[in-house]
Amino acid sequence: MILNFIENLLASGVKLAAPLWLTATGETYAERAGVINIGLEGMMLAGAFAGMVVSYFSASPWPGLLAGMLAAMLLAAVFAVLTVHFQADQIITGAALNLVALGLSGFLFRHIFGVTGAALTATSFPTLELPGFAGIPILRGLLSRQPVLLYAALGLVPLAAFVLNHTHLGLAIRACGEQPAAADTAGRNVFRLRFGCVLFSGLLAGAAGAYLTLAHANTFVEGITAGRGFIALALVIFGRWQPLGVFFASLFFGCANALQFQFQARGYDLPYQFFLMLPYLLTLLVLVFSTRGRQAPAALGKAYRRS
Repeated sequence: MILNFIENLLASGVKLAAPLWLTATGETYAERAGVINIGLEGMMLAGAFAGMVVSYFSASPWPGLLAGMLAAMLLAAVFAVLTVHFQADQIITGAALNLVALGLSGFLFRHIFGVTGAALTATSFPTLELPGFAGIPILRGLLSRQPVLLYAALGLVPLAAFVLNHTHLGLAIRACGEQPAAADTAGRNVFRLRFGCVLFSGLLAGAAGAYLTLAHANTFVEGITAGRGFIALALVIFGRWQPLGVFFASLFFGCANALQFQFQARGYDLPYQFFLMLPYLLTLLVLVFSTRGRQAPAALGKAYRRS
């Protein structure tokens, strides 16, 4: 019975964690390059909306995924132009983009579909049965019968870690976040690298948004991201600005979220609001005790100007 409980918890937790580690991995690259992309929430929302609309009319989730990534990258490009090239304040610019995405997605959704009482459903990603895991407890729930997009998100984690830590490109990105002037002197184009990392964070935030509408909820409602973009920002710190750390931090939050659903299903005599706040409370506690002594990239949030 305990084994089944753990298996169900991990199976649900990894599903809930996927959009978080996608978004947080992109943000890890942006922050290691020296840019705080506060607009992640809005980019996820843009990806969720565009993914749902295109999937609905094309009857296929793949064009929806592509549209979601492009929509979020468009917002990321606006953010990058304003913050990297015009040195606008990164916090204010990101917050403004979040508000624009929230209002624009709601307006366009009502304009396209009208105000309906029933939720619209989009064509979603199918689940995939991986051979070899059906008889293995825990793993069969964790790695089998999951949406196709989730496996792609899993494959991204080691790839992102390798590029950031073991390639010349990763070294240049980290140099931009620590000593941009030195990176510039060594011949690295700081502006281009920061711009590219912000676009990459937008691309992954868009994929995460599309995951919500095409592999999780299979529909779109206003504010569907429910603060996940802001949680992803915290997970980057929790994960020590490393893709693998971000992955396990996201998995922790996803399992904590799945745990509150399990508790609600068991009908414990407690207000449901207590269960809803459980994952956020656990994450907050872990953040408080696990971030002591951790150093962010030295040039994080600082605009670079050539002298």
